[in-house]
Amino acid sequence: MKIMYDEKSMKELMDRIVARTMKMDMIWDWPCGVAYYGIGRCYEVTGDTAYMEAMKARVDELIELGLPHWTVNACAMGHCVIDIWQYTKDDRYKEILLSMIGYLQHDALRFGDHVLQHTVSVNNDFPEQAWADTLFMAAFFMLRFGILENDRALVDDALHQYYWHIQYLQDPLTMLWYHGYDNIAKDHMSGFYWGRANAWAAYTMSQVALRLPECYLYPDYLEVANSLSEQLTALKAYQTENGLWRTIIDDPESYEEISASAGIAAAMAVQNNPLHTKYVRKAYEGLLANVAQDGRVMNVSGGTAVMRDREGYRTVPKKWIQGWGQGLALALLAEIIACGVKADKAV
Repeated sequence: MKIMYDEKSMKELMDRIVARTMKMDMIWDWPCGVAYYGIGRCYEVTGDTAYMEAMKARVDELIELGLPHWTVNACAMGHCVIDIWQYTKDDRYKEILLSMIGYLQHDALRFGDHVLQHTVSVNNDFPEQAWADTLFMAAFFMLRFGILENDRALVDDALHQYYWHIQYLQDPLTMLWYHGYDNIAKDHMSGFYWGRANAWAAYTMSQVALRLPECYLYPDYLEVANSLSEQLTALKAYQTENGLWRTIIDDPESYEEISASAGIAAAMAVQNNPLHTKYVRKAYEGLLANVAQDGRVMNVSGGTAVMRDREGYRTVPKKWIQGWGQGLALALLAEIIACGVKADKAV
């Protein structure tokens, strides 16, 4: 895949989104975790230390204010802590990482075949429920840290989470992903193909081969690779004329949603299939039309539980700035840089 882009315009856009993101008063939780993941990924592909210095200053402030009780969602911050640890080589950050990993390995609620239950607080909010969100907040974080530490058991556990979330959440007929699965009721609750769930799944699955050395030697990776290939093939059919995907993927009356669109397109860019080039290019154009001059990524749906019905998803507000919208937009820009070709003019 060769996506051509104008380097100056791309960096200016990235700078605007990062600057607006750093103005947000996000605490230690998943919105900040996704936002700062995007900033860290931008640093990886550009080498701009200003991104890391700004992020480190804010994370240090949050640490000084006091760390929260760990939950699956709170562990999303592990991504930026990994980035800062690698950037500074300061093992104070590693201690925090070990604490989060310890929670996920030994204390986090699990069900069935040792599958992480999605948690947003210290309460048992969603008994024996698997959500696609967990892949980004916990499994992908575990994978990254396990690779860095050469911890085979941790990598295996991370891939185990991918494997079972595929079994629970990917529809074997459509290859699209449901939002959640209830292991007690043995159903998908309201049963909709939520857009951002498909983004969480696609983007985190795309990162496995990108980051895991000799990934083909892990049997669970083969499940991930095939799941992702089938999902992206299915998703192509639902891209709108504006280059976007909807908050319910297969519902033409649902609004176009930018965080889902960015995450899906970013996965396509990482997957590097030349047949996906036109879809990534179109999604990039769709993103450009939805970034305000001040760097706010627009038309991003608010935090969304597994809603009761179709109307619940259709009416989630999308007028406000959201950390996950900022972060997934930055991830798309970073992945385009990683796979793209610089040009005087974007094509």
